[in-house]
Amino acid sequence: MTVIEEAHTDHGATFRTVGGRRVVEDYGRPERTHRAVRNGVGVCEMGYGVVEVTGEDRVDFVDNAVSNRVSAADGEGVYALLLDPQGRITTDLYVYTTEERLLVFCPPDRAEPLATQWRENTFIQDVSIRVANDDFGVFGVHGPHATEKVASVLNRAGAPEPALTFVRGSMGDAGVTVVASDCPTGEDGYEVICAADAASEVFETLVVRGNNAAPFGYRTWETLTLEAGTPLFDTELSGKVPNVAGVRNALDFEKGCYVGQEVVSKVENVGQPSQRLVGLAPEAVPEAGAPVFAGDDEVGEVTRAVAGPSYEAPVAFAYVTFDAASDVTSVGAPEGAGADTVPTDVVSLPFVEGSGRSARLPTYPSE
Repeated sequence: MTVIEEAHTDHGATFRTVGGRRVVEDYGRPERTHRAVRNGVGVCEMGYGVVEVTGEDRVDFVDNAVSNRVSAADGEGVYALLLDPQGRITTDLYVYTTEERLLVFCPPDRAEPLATQWRENTFIQDVSIRVANDDFGVFGVHGPHATEKVASVLNRAGAPEPALTFVRGSMGDAGVTVVASDCPTGEDGYEVICAADAASEVFETLVVRGNNAAPFGYRTWETLTLEAGTPLFDTELSGKVPNVAGVRNALDFEKGCYVGQEVVSKVENVGQPSQRLVGLAPEAVPEAGAPVFAGDDEVGEVTRAVAGPSYEAPVAFAYVTFDAASDVTSVGAPEGAGADTVPTDVVSLPFVEGSGRSARLPTYPSE
């Protein structure tokens, strides 16, 4: 659950459950809040699951398990995937390296299964693994003024760069780690990590001290990330081969010997995957799972759709067959089939250009 529910309630929050963890839905007027983040800066408590890995072999152990290179250098992070033997994504994750441990941030309901799986595969390596979900508060700070916001309240350090590097400092009396984000909202961004018992102080500092920031919840997080062209685990990534999802920033194609790598390499060498993730601009917001058509032919389905506050029209993600990516004409029913037909256009991603560019923007070898 959120580590500071009372503080959120004081700001007028409503709540929902994501991956078994209670998070803020919104603080009211989510479309207005969305625009406040796009035009300024906002703060969102992130409901991550956290796995701590310690021991002398920690870097080699995790590096051998995931799809990207894990750095041994203190202050560096990486976005990566854990795959099953068929190359399908079982979780996405961020791995941050410190002198004493690795911290793995993942969807909240994936932390326990991830820790269990890794414990079963430690063999004789010097590795200890524990779930640390309740140890930390994590706050995303996003928007074109995010750097100024962080600089106005961060002591003993400057805002970090490049993406996924981090610095240590303080906000008020609380020690914090500040990570440069990989721009999932399409805006400049950071994540501020603190001990759970300091989370209320850090949240208030981020919202009301220094440069003000608008608090926002997961409803706004979803509209921001979709407009930015960022696939999310539950809706776009889970169960997909990474080449199909186009998340090439999570892959090191020179690295071998992790589970699922053979499938990733095979798909890469074929020239193009069977499907691809595309952006649609339908005339009305379709349901997740709605079929997508090219003329009379069903060629895919919608994964996520919202009324895009900055795009000022509905936007959607859909997986479609690779060769039909430019031919999509409708959602819900074939073109001209009647009331269930929602005409749509294929739109180049991102839907909205912001101050940053999402590192997860789907890309494919032919582009």
